[in-house]
Amino acid sequence: MNLSTNLAGIPLKNPTILASGVMGVSTSSMKFVQENRAGAVTCKSIGHEERKGHHNPTVYSWGQGITNAVGLSNVGVDDGTVLLKEMIDALEIPVISSCFADTVDNLARVAEKLMASKPVAIELNLSCPNTENDFGLMFALDPEATTRAVSQVKKIAGNTKVFVKLTPDASNIVDVGKAAEAAGADALTATNTLSGMIIDIHTKRPILTNKFGGLSGPAIKPVSVRAVWNLYNAVKIPIIGTGGINTGEDAIEYIMAGATAVGIGSGVYYRGIDVFKKITDEMSAFMEKEGYKSIEEMRGIAHKS
Repeated sequence: MNLSTNLAGIPLKNPTILASGVMGVSTSSMKFVQENRAGAVTCKSIGHEERKGHHNPTVYSWGQGITNAVGLSNVGVDDGTVLLKEMIDALEIPVISSCFADTVDNLARVAEKLMASKPVAIELNLSCPNTENDFGLMFALDPEATTRAVSQVKKIAGNTKVFVKLTPDASNIVDVGKAAEAAGADALTATNTLSGMIIDIHTKRPILTNKFGGLSGPAIKPVSVRAVWNLYNAVKIPIIGTGGINTGEDAIEYIMAGATAVGIGSGVYYRGIDVFKKITDEMSAFMEKEGYKSIEEMRGIAHKS
């Protein structure tokens, strides 16, 4: 079975991509991901300065999901650029960088420094609290803010592809996705985590120190699949479907909804680092049984039924 795919001009041996924020903090961990057959990797998001993040507890696993509020901890763009270059030199699969910032100008500065290391693409994490206004909102909640951010980065991107990570918290994710495309985005990642809270009824307080956190895992898969479905009907650029992918069947569901590739994060927690190998094996088995010879034959097929 042919699992290869083309993501905005970037050839992938298979459609699985390590999602940002999961193991993407060192070259050794990225090599481990590569050895376990990921098609590409996304590094942990980097900001314009070092950030320690929130105090523990920052991650809590419950039922069908994981809630986290790590707080975008990172080493800052100067040290981050050095680490990124090390990863790119050491890996044979495509490396996607990720960045965030509090303003459009800072986002462009961070992106420009990271691009010097020549990642195949840079993913703009517009779906965290990092906006220019004083309301604590995400860029990706607002089409106009998304347009400003993407346009500014595209001016300096050169040959580097620009991906935009969207939030399921947006009142209309399609409007935001269309704005990103119009501003020059080369691909969309749909979606980031869904905002949520879990309260410990014995201590009578939220479990996470930050109170709110990002919900990931199987619980959000239907929300993200719907986002991919709606975006596929509205944009022409490729989509990386992300959220609750643990099995080959999960990945195929996203592809049938219209995704070109799939981002895997919580699946590492649920099934181990070899989740990429497991998922690709399961995809191949499904395709053989159902008579599909390529990923392209399945992409968006649910829209035709």
